[in-house]
Amino acid sequence: MTGSDDKPRGSLFDAIRDRSRVVSTETSASVPQGLRVATAYSWRFLVLAAAIGVAVWLVIQLKLLVIPLLIAILITALLWPAFAWMLRHHVPRWLAIVISVVGTLAIVAGLLWLVVWQIVREWPSVQASTAAAVEQFRQYLIDGPLDLTATQIDGWLDTAGTFLQQQAELLWSGALAIGTTIGHVATGAVLALFILLCLLADGGGIWRWTLRLFPKKARPAADGAGRAGWVTVVNYARTQLLVATIDAVGIGLGAALLGVPLAIPVAVLVFLGAFVPIVGAVVTGTVAVFLALVYNGPWIALWMLVVVLGVQQLEGHVLQPLLMGSAVKVHPLAVVLVVAGGAMIAGIPGALFAVPLAAFVNVVAVYIGERAWETGARPSGDLIWSTVPRPRRTRS
Repeated sequence: MTGSDDKPRGSLFDAIRDRSRVVSTETSASVPQGLRVATAYSWRFLVLAAAIGVAVWLVIQLKLLVIPLLIAILITALLWPAFAWMLRHHVPRWLAIVISVVGTLAIVAGLLWLVVWQIVREWPSVQASTAAAVEQFRQYLIDGPLDLTATQIDGWLDTAGTFLQQQAELLWSGALAIGTTIGHVATGAVLALFILLCLLADGGGIWRWTLRLFPKKARPAADGAGRAGWVTVVNYARTQLLVATIDAVGIGLGAALLGVPLAIPVAVLVFLGAFVPIVGAVVTGTVAVFLALVYNGPWIALWMLVVVLGVQQLEGHVLQPLLMGSAVKVHPLAVVLVVAGGAMIAGIPGALFAVPLAAFVNVVAVYIGERAWETGARPSGDLIWSTVPRPRRTRS
């Protein structure tokens, strides 16, 4: 029987929400407050790490879909300023899409043609210079401080040749895998082009459909955070395009004036490498200096190093702030760590997409943490680093 004074028992969820019903023991009461707080943080961190781990595992499993999608999004961000300018000036959307996509393909095809043309043109001289450099290095090993004999060097060369012959079967057996990789690359390129066309044609409709996946109460926050993140990615892409162009033109022109062979392929390599911040510029600049050292000697290599460092300093401290405004600087340590982490997880694609993805996550987290969708203000705080260029400060 139940009396009139009896309280309803309620459900399990009511009991969980009612903190007055939480059972406490003498042991829990004796646990220090600091340890309880640390434990609460720890299990939440473990749950978050597990969720991130599952997400990364899914991305790796679906890499043949995820990589073309990310490439298409990054290319869309690169094309977006010019594409939006055409739309603002009343150019029909279909014509703006044609101009953007065909113009991009034409530029890529032109760069590839220049690379192939110079390689074919300079290959005989490059081959002769390579043979001369190898012979000069061989003679240095004989006459230099190492005091090696020709017999020892020839023996090492024979050992290297035997090793290469032993690996021939592995190379041939990997031909099928290489063919499969080429097929994957071709399929991914077609898929990325299709996604790019869809994003340019109906990016707003795709985003509105994506918002319907969120609960109604969360849609304003998701919409504002996504738009703030997209602005950041566009700013990042525009900055990197400017950096890549300046580095490629400066280093390629310097290599041509110094007589370094394959100046155009070096410039194209620098342009592509610049999209991996700091790390890509260092690696591609090292390639230019190495070519100068092998084919032109140490003095030309020294001048090539001066050109590489000078172009990067000019781009970073003069031209980029002048053309882009007072863009917020990102600490090199943060960039290197993010790029290294992306490379360890997903190789070259991870290094390429690590920084824009981290910038996007940074702005989204700050936007949601500040509840900026309620006020309409731009995110003002910094979680990892500042990634949105701020207005130029003017002296009063």
